[in-house]
Amino acid sequence: MVQWHAHFSAAYPQLDIIRVQDTRQGIPDNKVLEWAATENRILLTHDVNTMPAYAYARIEKGLPMPGVIEVDQFIGIGVVLEYLRMIIEATQPDEWANRGSYIPF
Repeated sequence: MVQWHAHFSAAYPQLDIIRVQDTRQGIPDNKVLEWAATENRILLTHDVNTMPAYAYARIEKGLPMPGVIEVDQFIGIGVVLEYLRMIIEATQPDEWANRGSYIPF
């Protein structure tokens, strides 16, 4: 995992990437989303089973939700990096507020 992080950080030095498992390991999904909102961070997750429900619940309650991108855990890292490159180059972070997306599109 560190290899893709280093590669992606080198390609996009303006990004500030933090892995939740490095800082908030073991906390529930709703708390991860609360932290992401407080830090104004878009969340990338493999958790397609429960995370989207918590994200949409935040939106329905009018709570801040800077965006969630669900990533299929069975696609290759190169494909994921290409999708993320497209997202970074085609959108601004504030466009992700209260939105979710899935990779691959």
